[in-house]
Order: sequence, then structure tokens, then C-alpha cells
Amino acid sequence: MQSEFNDPLWRTVLSGAQMLFVAFGALVLMPLITELDPNVALFTAGLGTLLFQAVTGRQVPVFLASSFAFITPIILAKGQFGVAATMGGVMAAGFVYTFLGLAVKIKGTGFIDRLLPPVVIGPVVISIGLAMAPIAANMAMGKNAAGIEVIPYRTAMLISMPALLTTLAVAVYGRGIVRLVPIISGVLVGFALSFYFHVVATANIAAASWFALPAFTAPAFNLQAILFIVPVALAPAIEHIGGVIAVGSVTGRDYLRKPGLHRTLLGDGLATTAAGLLGGPPNTTYAEVTGAVMLTKNYNPKIMTWAALFAIALAFIGKFGALLQSIPMPVMGGILCLLFGSIAAVGMNTLIRHQVDLGEARNLVIVSVTLVFGIGGVLVGTGTGPGDFGLKGIALCALVAVALNLVLPKASGAPPA
Repeated sequence: MQSEFNDPLWRTVLSGAQMLFVAFGALVLMPLITELDPNVALFTAGLGTLLFQAVTGRQVPVFLASSFAFITPIILAKGQFGVAATMGGVMAAGFVYTFLGLAVKIKGTGFIDRLLPPVVIGPVVISIGLAMAPIAANMAMGKNAAGIEVIPYRTAMLISMPALLTTLAVAVYGRGIVRLVPIISGVLVGFALSFYFHVVATANIAAASWFALPAFTAPAFNLQAILFIVPVALAPAIEHIGGVIAVGSVTGRDYLRKPGLHRTLLGDGLATTAAGLLGGPPNTTYAEVTGAVMLTKNYNPKIMTWAALFAIALAFIGKFGALLQSIPMPVMGGILCLLFGSIAAVGMNTLIRHQVDLGEARNLVIVSVTLVFGIGGVLVGTGTGPGDFGLKGIALCALVAVALNLVLPKASGAPPA
């Protein structure tokens, strides 16, 4: 397949740098929100993309990086179980992709369609977005996760709202490649205002080394943490399938057939497992990069190899990581007001696009219970102590949605939801 691409090396390298630039904003924003090391995220995104290419025979022009679907469970799991146990859960989530890939190989794609129809995925994705809404609002107002004011309200709002408005303006009014980088645009404006208001901790940047090994974290395996995080993998699995279909429609190829959905799921699973092994966030295919592929009409998968290599190289620049970690919370909070709402909107669109009939009692029950369990903080288990077992939030609502879909009878003659 590679013989059909005869671009000169310099153009392929330049295109790879451009693809990383497009993915960069979302790639580093997720670890900054969850307080993971952004340099580790860069390294694991590059490594994950290379692993994906190895499994799929470098046939699919996609870039893998931090998945926003895991933000809520990672933040909660870190607080309850610690970073190491959370990474063990991330590794287990990667195994879920591997299992799904094996199931697709044996039973075909209909297996996933029956297990995860739109009536399940829609409310779970909505819950992922809305569950984090209070944290986004607090960050925009200069408050930490505990609701304590860290940056004065007026200053925080003068930073977060321009960052949000810039992101909105670029996303809506931007043209060409600019339209694909709204997050970076918002961060740059917010960061500039943060310097103006003297809320950037520059001492850490000055103290950081130019070249440094990323702060890799070894995983630990805790059953509670694994069961807390693993169910969330169901939603990104559907996101992955949609991403593979989307890039196939752009390039005119059926990647579900060749290299096959089982291979792309395996590649995604290995990328996520490798990320957990090193202390990075779970990986997923990036829609922004697919948009850039469509815009540039450069379908050569080699450009993603170069994007991955550039990401790995940046991971070893210590001052770069310190600069990213110095971004004040109002900058991220303003942008997250859009991003978390956008995630919820994707879930709503899933229900609308597939014409899920909420007039049918079965569908109404699944959606209603899933939303309340996901957003309301319902706890199912023996408690919240160190020796107790419990499920709540996204992990609980994902399992409940799947269980209700499998148990509740469908109306006779009704199409699959």
C-alpha cells in the first residue's frame, strides 16, 4: 500500500509536525486536567500511535492520544485509590479493547451493535460530559476541585472567559487548518492573559531542565480501581469505531474490512495498555486529526509515524513540560466549559441521529436511570472506606445501561435502538 504514496521526505515530515500541532491541544489538556504528567502523555501518545500502526500494518492514517472519556473516572480514582492503582485500571481498560477485538474477529461487528446500541452509548456519553460540569465551572472561577478559591474570582473570569470566547470563535469562524486548533488558540490567549495578571508560576519553568526523562509511573493492580475504570472503556470503544469509519469515508477505504476492526481495536487496546503501564492517560483516535487529513487530502499513514516521533521527542524536553504544567486553572476551566458540554452534545446527537424513541418505555427507562446514576453520584456497594467495594458515576451508569439493555424486552417489531 505504501508504494502509492510518493511524497518527498521533507513534505511527509512537515505534514507529521502539522498533525501533531492539530492534536496537541486536546492531547495535553487531558493530563493537565487529571494532574498527570503531560510529557508522559506525549510519550505514550507517540508510542501508542506506533503500536497501532504496527498492528494494522500502517494502513490507517490516524493518531492516537488522550481520551477525554476517562477524565471523570481518572480524577475520582486517583483520589480514592492513588495514581498507581488508577494506572492499573487504565491497563485493564486496554484489555477490554483487546477482548472486543477478539469478539469482533470471532462473531463479527454485530456483537458490538447488540451489546452497545445507541440507547446505551448516548446517555453514558452525556453523563461523561455533564458529570464534570461543576469542576469546569469552578476552574473557570479560580476554584480548585474542593471549591476553594485559589485565584481571585475577578481575575479568573478575566482569564477564563476570553479563553472560552477565543476557542468558540476559532471553532465557528476559523478557516482551513486554523479551524482545527481552537483549543490551542484558547490556551494561548488565556496563557497570555495569565502572564499579564501575574498568576503564572514561572519559577518552576526556570528550575526545570531542558532535557529530562518523563515522570513515568508504574501501575499497581487493585480490583476496586479496575472495576471503577473498566466500564468506561465501552464508550470510547464506540468512539473508536466511529473514528475508523470517519477516516475511511475521508480516504475512500473500508478499514473495517482491511486491516479489519479487530486489528484496529487491538491496536487501540495495546496503546491504552502501554499508556497505563507508563503512567499516561488512555488513548483514542483523534477526530481533529481526521479533519486535518480531510482538509489536506494527505492520506499517507507515514505522516502519523512522524507525528508520533515528534511527540516522543517533545516528551524529553523538561522545560516544555514545566511550561504546560504552569498553565493556570482558569485557562483550562474556560475551555472545559465548551469541551464537557460538547461531549454531552455528542451523546445527545447519538440518540437523535439513531432516532431512539423515548416514547417507548424500555428506552426511556434505560436513558433515565443511566443519566441519574451517572450524574447524581449514586453509590452501589458496601461503602467508601479503604476495604469497602463500591461503584458510582460513569463506571456504574455504563454497567447499568448495558445490563438494562440486555435484560429489558424489546417491543415487538421495534427496530434496534
